[in-house]
Amino acid sequence: MPLWQIDIYPAENEIDREGARTSEEIHELGIGDDVPVVFARGFLVQGEIDGEQAQQIAQTLLADAVTERTVVAVAGDAVLSQPPAESSDIRLVNVLPKPGVMDPVAASTIGAARDCGFDVQSVRTMRKYWISGVDEPTFQTICRRALSNDSIEQVITGPLEMEQLDVGTAYEFELVRVPIRSLSDDELETLSREGQLYLTLVEMQTIRDHFVSLDRDPTDIELETIAQTWSEHCSHKTLAGRIHYRGIGADGTPGGDERQYDNMLKETIFAATQTIRKNLGDDDWCVSVFKDNAGVVTFDDQFHACFKVETHNHPSALEPYGGANTGIGGVIRDPMGTGMGAKPVCNTDVFCFAPPDTPADQLPPGVLHPRRVMKGVVAGVRDYGNRMGIPTVNGAVYFDKRYLGNPLVYAGNVGMIPVGMEDKQVHPNDLIVSIGGRTGRDGIHGATFSSAELTSESESLSGGAVQIGNAITEKMVLDVLMQARDRGLYNAVTDCGAGGFSSAVGEMGEDVGAEVWLEKAPLKYDGLSYTEIWISEAQERMVLAVPREKWDELRELCESEGVEAAILGEFKPTGQLHLTYHGQTVGNVSMQMLHDGRPPVIRDAVYEPPAVAPLDLPASVSAEANQQTLLKILSSLNVASKHWVIRQYDHEVQGGSVVKPLVGPQCDGPGDAAVIRPLLGSNRGLVISCGMNPHYGDFDTYHMAASAIDEAMRNAVAVGADPSKIAILDNFCWGYTDRPETLGSLVRAAIACQDVAVQLGTPFVSGKDSLNNEFSYFDDGGEKQTISIPPSLLISAMGQIADISLAVTMDAKQSGNAVFLIGTTKDELGGSHYCLSENRSGGQVPTMDVPVAKATFAAVHEAISARLLRACHDLSEGGLAVAATEMAMAGGLGMQLDLDAVADISAPGLSDISLLFSESNSRFLVELPLDLVDQFTPIFYAHGVQAARVGTITDDGKLTVTRSGANVLDIEIAAAKDAWQRPLDW
Repeated sequence: MPLWQIDIYPAENEIDREGARTSEEIHELGIGDDVPVVFARGFLVQGEIDGEQAQQIAQTLLADAVTERTVVAVAGDAVLSQPPAESSDIRLVNVLPKPGVMDPVAASTIGAARDCGFDVQSVRTMRKYWISGVDEPTFQTICRRALSNDSIEQVITGPLEMEQLDVGTAYEFELVRVPIRSLSDDELETLSREGQLYLTLVEMQTIRDHFVSLDRDPTDIELETIAQTWSEHCSHKTLAGRIHYRGIGADGTPGGDERQYDNMLKETIFAATQTIRKNLGDDDWCVSVFKDNAGVVTFDDQFHACFKVETHNHPSALEPYGGANTGIGGVIRDPMGTGMGAKPVCNTDVFCFAPPDTPADQLPPGVLHPRRVMKGVVAGVRDYGNRMGIPTVNGAVYFDKRYLGNPLVYAGNVGMIPVGMEDKQVHPNDLIVSIGGRTGRDGIHGATFSSAELTSESESLSGGAVQIGNAITEKMVLDVLMQARDRGLYNAVTDCGAGGFSSAVGEMGEDVGAEVWLEKAPLKYDGLSYTEIWISEAQERMVLAVPREKWDELRELCESEGVEAAILGEFKPTGQLHLTYHGQTVGNVSMQMLHDGRPPVIRDAVYEPPAVAPLDLPASVSAEANQQTLLKILSSLNVASKHWVIRQYDHEVQGGSVVKPLVGPQCDGPGDAAVIRPLLGSNRGLVISCGMNPHYGDFDTYHMAASAIDEAMRNAVAVGADPSKIAILDNFCWGYTDRPETLGSLVRAAIACQDVAVQLGTPFVSGKDSLNNEFSYFDDGGEKQTISIPPSLLISAMGQIADISLAVTMDAKQSGNAVFLIGTTKDELGGSHYCLSENRSGGQVPTMDVPVAKATFAAVHEAISARLLRACHDLSEGGLAVAATEMAMAGGLGMQLDLDAVADISAPGLSDISLLFSESNSRFLVELPLDLVDQFTPIFYAHGVQAARVGTITDDGKLTVTRSGANVLDIEIAAAKDAWQRPLDW
């Protein structure tokens, strides 16, 4: 069977844009300057086709006849390796996906070629680079760091000599048993580590003792199934474990707060929601919380809204594009697998990276450059969301050098589900049906790998844990699922995510039992063992519980939409998970052992925040110095515009976007939150926001968590959300929690979540944790070095707005309008962007007065509902000075502020610096016409909230701040905007 190679180049007089981009990336990574690169993309096509047919495929399916030219030859022909330009030292590099790695373009090419009548059997995509002008070490570094990713790709230098594509060989069945009963404790730990099970010694001992009681050793698939189910990723065993906590008392006494948790997560986060729901009584608007793939709340008489945010950190560290791509794809499947299935309506994303200007020579071994990680992650989320037709409407990007070994990738999805469809129930004798993508080796050990610490060897050892997504397949699955749901063709559904079929079928059949026929799973290629089929995390798969009488109708529906469906087994009322392969039992584990047999994690937690250190501020500061400080804050990576990221996302698809990420006349101001209309026939809206500030955790994780909730709430309230109906989600990303002090910092954050949520009446409805986010390597001296992420808690909020016409944006609207500051400013510069930009340490981290915050949110909402406000912006990073600048530059106007008026509603004795740059919580800057002031101020007095007119919108293009008649700050808005946009204007 001939193997053809098709190379595609830019046509004559067309620019080699990819070659230029690669050359620029080599420079950005610090590998080489002005390295010439010539690029071509290629396809290896195998099938019963001749040269003329290969030319037809190239010209009609693969290339643009106007802008590209093709070269077609039998693979290995010398013409394919000839450089496109003369050079004495030019070298060819071929980059191909490794066998078994998902290749969506190749899959689409096979389908298109067959639709055209060509007998194509297999396709593999490739990239070709010609590099010149570099020495051998630089060439190897370019291949490794700029052109490929060893986790998923292979590099072949020189001519590509292949006669056929490797598509797998037939699997020869051999039942594997693991002799666990005879293993010592040391041997159990070795098995856990080398087998990528990542279970503790106590857990391994429990498994050993269980099989001793059964008088047999486990098969490999039984051991893998237990490891997947018991993984940190799937069972949240640390947060749900027994913890003895000793922390600082309310009066500051070390060890004064001592608590014993049997299930820390249940007794803090869950307990907060239970308390709130009890307080709401008949007005409870929570529908389904902490029991399904996403949290569900009421929306209107016909639909509920659901929300889920996941993390995909470890895979994104190894393969940024694939990790983020499947992160967003996986979280989209969460609402799809909630209840009887929700329709996704919008995405969110939050990223944490090391600074992109990190010198390449400072990277530890095994770490990708942060710039490459950032570009890959953004592209992965962009491509999946855009291709599925789901708008990405809200998010944030944070930078800290401690994210070097472990970038954080949070991905979220909001869906709408019909009232009455929020519950599901597997019935005995239902068929187990898989729909969607085929199963391959991608994602093997993904769940257990996500629970482990990364090391410099992770890239080579755990490459199989990385998956590549195919958004088009998932869109087709979604279309089928919505039709099948509305036609009543299944009784239950869940997504196939972490752990693959192992987790999906294991969870669905927990209360019943299941028998699975593994040979029935559709495979991408031959050669998969029964265990690989079971634990693969290949993407775009859903598992359904289908009544037998509905199977034919479901199968026909799937066929009509081009979606593959297969019966994998049936749910049997045995209480057992019975796995067979061609009729032979390969695994038989009780559901009780899987879901209730894990020994509880018992840990000590200790936390004592560092004492508040004094912050040494200059006695007096000139207006020029304040201007320079403001410019430094605006141009810092955490504050600077993220327009390079935002503009890659489609915000308009589905037609429901109301308030977008960038607002103002030029659509370049930093919006506080997104507002969408999820049902186009209704004016009721959803509000999506987030809050996070990892740097506060260096001072006190309690106040970090409280501030994150405050920020998420005030962002939502700022655009019009009703604060009495905001649901929040928690995503804890922490370091190695086996250390009591690290676990203690997490427990203290969870206590804050409980305290604040209950007082605000704001329930948690879902969440996810990602622990052990640390990276270890050995330095040149042979010493082990570990990089731990800062404690990172993301709070995501989903609010509601009764009428989208009430929505308010943050951009200044009209010269002459009054500017009011709402909320009290305190001497809280600890962890602030002022201190970061001026390299100062110490100070009090922002705290939260929850009753005041609740009253403030209610007052702002009342003012917005009365249509009194033209603009509203929350005060967060950079404080008053940054908020005022952002409002002015977003509106293309100016602003004049009087610090004397600010001081009147602030803590006594604050310096100009504190008044300008303090990041105290629960504050807003609002704009309203002068003729509405008399209606506005009584609202805040009635709520007991501080509010004062502090300035005026101007048309002079300046931010001018005075105190006692003297200028404190004077800056051209154009200069501020340039400083804000330039850092990430890639």
